[in-house]
Amino acid sequence: MLSITDLRKINDYLWEIPKIFRQDMRVPARAYVSIKMLEDVFRDKSLSQLVNVATLPGIVNYSIAMPDMHEGYGFPIGGVAAMDMKEGVISPGGVGYDINCGMKLLKSDFSEKDIRPSYLDKLATEIQNEVPSGLGRGRQMKVDINSINKILEQGGQRLVEQGYGEKEDLENCESQGKLPWADASTVSDHAKNRGRDQVGTLGSGNHFLEVQKVEEIFDAKIAETFGLFKDQVVIMIHTGSRGLGHQIATDYIRLMMGATFKYGIKLADRELVACPIKSPEGERYFSAMACGANYAWANRQMITHFVRSAWKRVVGEKASSLAVLYDVAHNIAKIEKHNVSGKEVELCLHRKGATRAFPPGHSEIPEKYRESGQPVLIPGSMGTASYILAGAEGGKETFFSSCHGAGRTMSRHEATRRMSGEEIVKNLESKGIIVKCRSYRGIAEEAPMAYKDIDSVVEVIHNAGLSKKVVRLVPLAVIKGE
Repeated sequence: MLSITDLRKINDYLWEIPKIFRQDMRVPARAYVSIKMLEDVFRDKSLSQLVNVATLPGIVNYSIAMPDMHEGYGFPIGGVAAMDMKEGVISPGGVGYDINCGMKLLKSDFSEKDIRPSYLDKLATEIQNEVPSGLGRGRQMKVDINSINKILEQGGQRLVEQGYGEKEDLENCESQGKLPWADASTVSDHAKNRGRDQVGTLGSGNHFLEVQKVEEIFDAKIAETFGLFKDQVVIMIHTGSRGLGHQIATDYIRLMMGATFKYGIKLADRELVACPIKSPEGERYFSAMACGANYAWANRQMITHFVRSAWKRVVGEKASSLAVLYDVAHNIAKIEKHNVSGKEVELCLHRKGATRAFPPGHSEIPEKYRESGQPVLIPGSMGTASYILAGAEGGKETFFSSCHGAGRTMSRHEATRRMSGEEIVKNLESKGIIVKCRSYRGIAEEAPMAYKDIDSVVEVIHNAGLSKKVVRLVPLAVIKGE
């Protein structure tokens, strides 16, 4: 069992478990947390999972965990692992079941005072009616397999081609909303069928839509570059690849269970099933995962279309359309170039509950953000604050990765046992936050007290130099799915 005596303090925001802690560790394990947060870390198996990740073949430098870390499947949620392309492995557990769960932020030209008196409740209701939850409610569409195949291979770009968005939406999206190595033939028919009626759906769990306002600005220059101003109304979208992505993960975890032994890989935990990146199984998973990622970008693009329709209907046709600030994944594996021991090398980056956070000057972020760094979207728990950060040079130690949210401290079962959804809604409404939900149980599962304090999590990221705080957002209305 791990204890605090097994950790070496690097600085106030970084702790390391040295490689000598366990004979099978190939690299040290590093966690970005404050001393106050360590108590939460020891409540679950996330630190032990981080050590297990450090045993995987081909892992480079460290296994890394963000301050929102908590127990996941194989990898901790909040985990980052970079793999050498020749000797390294790819692991579905390092991406997660919700492939390309991610964030999208839409900006309006309106302030809170323009929206709250006349439009806010109607807007929240209209968005809830317009965006399907995934249970057959709302404007649900069912597409044929041929259309699904095109979405899997073309992602958000397919939706924009069909008129569900603008070219600028893709310019302000990680990878322009499409991973080009996606191959629909690597995805099972079962997965495709699960995805046929879920394009443009929100889903359950911690997924949400929020109407928010910019409460505080920390960096005026970057906020201006991002097109953000005090009291501005913005809309945050948090969802992923739905049942299709979950099925891809399930299919390939099953496939790799057998293949892991075929390649002689010794696992510290069977949930870490993995195959060499260059193996047939590894390459097939990488292509299928890209399909799941593309589906998620298409999903968020369709939701954006629905939200814009609701916005125009409520605020008026003359109101300017909601512009995309950025769309970024936080459950994904990608090939990226990074500096290792003074050399630029290609690595396979696993980010599971961790957000890409490229610094100023990086070629893979939109031209207009090159000077400021990539927008990094960090949602809080329901009814609490969210943040927009900017990628920073200090992130090189994490392969330019940041946290992805607040991070759970309580299981969903425990949350529903201890709290009532009705009570939580009343409490939020007493603070002036409108809540639209399909299920009180879903509200209880996502109660704010089931999560870490988002302000403390972001403070670690900012003070460790992984990303810079730009603005703090607070909710005006919360729209939950199933």
